[in-house]
This record gives sequence, C-alpha cells and structure tokens, in this order.
Amino acid sequence: MSLSFTHETLPQRVVFLPDANQRVAEEVARLGARPMVIGTKADAVLPDAPHYRDVVMHVPVEVAERARGFAVENDADVLVSVGGGSATGLAKAVALTTGLPIVAVPTTYAGSEATNVWGLTKNGRKTTGVDERVLPRTVVYDANRTLSLPVDLSVASGLNALAHCVDSMWAPRTDPINQALALEGVRALSAGLPQVVAAPEGIEGREQTLYGAYLAAVAFASAGSGLHHKICHVLGGMFNLPHAQTHAVVLPYVLVLNGPAVPESERRLNDAFGPEGLHGLRERVGAPRALRDYGLREADIPAAAAAILAVVPESNPVPVTTEILTDLLHRAWAGEEPK
Repeated sequence: MSLSFTHETLPQRVVFLPDANQRVAEEVARLGARPMVIGTKADAVLPDAPHYRDVVMHVPVEVAERARGFAVENDADVLVSVGGGSATGLAKAVALTTGLPIVAVPTTYAGSEATNVWGLTKNGRKTTGVDERVLPRTVVYDANRTLSLPVDLSVASGLNALAHCVDSMWAPRTDPINQALALEGVRALSAGLPQVVAAPEGIEGREQTLYGAYLAAVAFASAGSGLHHKICHVLGGMFNLPHAQTHAVVLPYVLVLNGPAVPESERRLNDAFGPEGLHGLRERVGAPRALRDYGLREADIPAAAAAILAVVPESNPVPVTTEILTDLLHRAWAGEEPK
C-alpha cells in the first residue's frame, strides 16, 4: 500500500532527567531573565521569582485575565508553569496574548505541555484553539515531581494520556507517524501505570508513565482532537467535571464505538495494550468508573448530547447521532459496560 500524508512536527526542546531543579533554572535562563512562576505548589522552583498561584481547572477567562495582569505588573519575560494541565493551560492563556515563552515543568501526565492547543472557559462553554505562541519552548520532565501525585489521581491522569493515544489513531489529521507515537505511548503507559499502583514510591513506573504521556501528547498535537476529546471538553466546560477523571471514564465507550469501524487500528491498539487490553488495564489500576461520581446529573445528558453533536469531527469512523451520544453518555454516567 502506498503512503501519502503530510506530517508536521512541533519545534520543542525536551529535557528528561531526575532531580531537575538546577536544570530548570538553566533552561529558564536560555529564554529570559525575569521569570514568572505559575503553579499552586511551586515554591521550590525559582523561589526568588514572583509566583502566581490562582490556578483553576478549565482556565476561566477571568483567571486568565488576572494572570496576564500579574505578568505585566512584574515585567515578566518568561513563564514557568509547574503542575498539571491547569497550570500549563493558564501559562498558555498568558502566552496567547503576551507572546511570552513558556518553560513547562509537568507534575502529572496531562500532556498539555507538548501541544500548541489552548483552552479557555466562559459562561460554561470551553473554547479551544491552536496557536504556536502557546507551545512551551522547553519541557523539563522529572519523574520525581510526580511522586506527590496520589495513586488515584495518577491513574486518572495516566488514562487521560491513554485517551490522547487512542484518539490519535483516527483523529482528523491522523497519519502513520503520530499513530506510531500513539502506539508506543500505549505500550509505555500500559507498562507504567500498574507499576505506579503497585509501588507508588518507585520511580521506574512513573518514568515510563511520564514518557508515555509525552508521546501521547505529541501524537495528539499532530493528529488533532477526535470524538473522545470533543465529548470531554463539552462535559468539562458545561458541567465543570474534573478533566482527568472525565477522560478516564469516557475512554472505553469511545473505543468500543469507533474501534470496529477501523479494524487495523483496533488490532494495533490491542497489540499495544497487550493480552489484558484496555479493560484489563482499567481493572488492574482501579480506573474511575462513572460520570455520576464526578458531578454529572442524568438530567444533564440531553443538553450534553446536543452540544457534543455540534462538534463531532466529520472524519469520525462511525456516523454519530443524538441517539448514539445519548446512549454512550447514559452508560458512562452509570458506569455500565460499553456497548
């Protein structure tokens, strides 16, 4: 079979090593002299720099405006995000209007640090976009920084990364390169997450999970946002559901819906997951089960289905209807088996 595709690789410097405090300072100095640190638990990072700590999930517009004002007041010339997707997302919101470069120091497996996607929430609606200004110039990965992430949040965050991989297999701009990255991401995450659960203080499992999360995010940045992410962005923006847990719950339902329509991609995913598959992995790590556990009401489902239908990618492997979305959301709300 002949190959025909266009692939774009985002320009980014990645530093992966343990005990990276000094390296963070060095990477910041490559880009600026007046850093501003964004994060709720970032006191040990550049302690003499001004710290902005008002980090809120889904990046409300008013929080972004305050952070932008803080950057101007402190004459910042480089942003340093320390934390999960919310901290990275807030740094991106500041960079979107100021053009300031970002050094990202992730403490979860969210993957936002490896994408040029920004998101802002206003009046219950989450808007996302793509802009080169928000792509962190440098990412410093230090698995030791994930040790404080509790096991249940590690599991949810790691499954969020798996969702990046799965969505990348059939997203609007998917190609053989980001599919290869996604499949290696699935392999690494499937190996790392059970180790995190079995030995939370161990570093090897967290390194594998962090490595897989990076590959997942690179694949997702290239392939674009598929049905899974459209569903989760609507649920997060409309009902303020927690980001990682929502992705962790929804993932198997979208995989069961789309997989049979793309049998080769489904086969390659099954090979990457290994004999246990996604179901077995979720059982081993105690994955989140039901959206009702995180604040979604059954009465919210019709409005959610209508909002999701409006943003379903045309290239989704399966035609999607209101009925299909309603059934999927009901099952995910109740924690029933995917069908």
